Amino acid sequence: MGATADATTATVELSYRVTGPATAPAVVLLGSLGSDRSMWDPQVAALAGEYEVVAVDLRGHGQSPTGTGDPTVADLAADVLALLDRLGRDAVHLVGLSLGGAVAQWIAAHEPTRVRTLTLLCTSAKFGTPQSWLDRAAAVRADGTASIAEAVVGRWFTTGLADRDTDLIARSRAMVETTPDEGYAACCVALAQFDGRADLARITAPTLVIAGAQDPATTPDDMRALAGGIANSVLHVLDPAAHLASVEQAGPVTALITGHIAGHRERCAAFDQGMRVRRAVLGDAHVDRAVAGTTAFTEPFQDFITRTAWGDIWSRPGLDHHTRRLLTLAILTAVGNTHELDMHIRAALRAGVGPDELAEVFLHTAVYAGVPNSNLAFGLGKAALADATPAASSSAEETP
Repeated sequence: MGATADATTATVELSYRVTGPATAPAVVLLGSLGSDRSMWDPQVAALAGEYEVVAVDLRGHGQSPTGTGDPTVADLAADVLALLDRLGRDAVHLVGLSLGGAVAQWIAAHEPTRVRTLTLLCTSAKFGTPQSWLDRAAAVRADGTASIAEAVVGRWFTTGLADRDTDLIARSRAMVETTPDEGYAACCVALAQFDGRADLARITAPTLVIAGAQDPATTPDDMRALAGGIANSVLHVLDPAAHLASVEQAGPVTALITGHIAGHRERCAAFDQGMRVRRAVLGDAHVDRAVAGTTAFTEPFQDFITRTAWGDIWSRPGLDHHTRRLLTLAILTAVGNTHELDMHIRAALRAGVGPDELAEVFLHTAVYAGVPNSNLAFGLGKAALADATPAASSSAEETP
């Protein structure tokens, strides 16, 4: 399920913490450079009552191994996708801040079916100049994360909060200082190489963009550019807030995330219902091929037919699935849609529809929609009955 085609180093097994009901939709939290998963504690506590919350330590951070070599953002994304595969989570609500936001962008652009909703906090499609990150990596490799901790934390929070909560500042500095030197430096190199601006148009997930008004690292202007590049996005600027807005404005950030996810729960529920019906009618093999072949270009159509045709029309109680199968066969015969008709004939046979019933549908359609099309349907039915195994469907999209 996870994409690793663009990865340049082997994936590492990430450390994570799961909180909340395992049967609930999953919310995955990806944090900032120099942080560990504890930065999400305010959100975890608020979300875990309704969602399964997966707080992740990115590669070389917290308790996750550093791996070997300098990773790219694609490598960091591959780590996360591998984790989702291990957890058995096909699609999640993805939340990322700063470096975690870059990873979340990559996943949403390159693996659109894995993302139900996307939330991007204090991040960017391109982070400053490459040389500035390479210089920071060199400094950390020479003198350790302790040498930059004060400067990093100075950008995380506004001056007012820093003056009021010295304990928070001390804990945050300790977080940076305990980040492995090589893990921090390697992720600096990943950010130096990252430029996701051309991929923003590929993101189709409903996206919430949250900026900190006083963030010197990823400014509100950076965040406006990010939101402007993602078609289905909404921008909120929090004031006061610097780079770790999820901590400084924990309550508002949590409310925005929960509202964003809840606003799309009906849509997600329709998708889940549609996928269940789609598999029941067409079979797992066909649906698996269709899902595997989904691209950023075709994903909106896959989402549309799954939610509306399968999740709505095919799920209505007025007609059972058997009746809808027969109607679909009659309509496809009438319009002469060869590929879709062949696919639905084979799906009907697998579901137990008998040859006699198929013949009655095609004869009835011949009277009202024309003999040539019904003749075609009989030919397709004859071929399907003769085949020992159902023919593999082509890459064309199915008609529900």
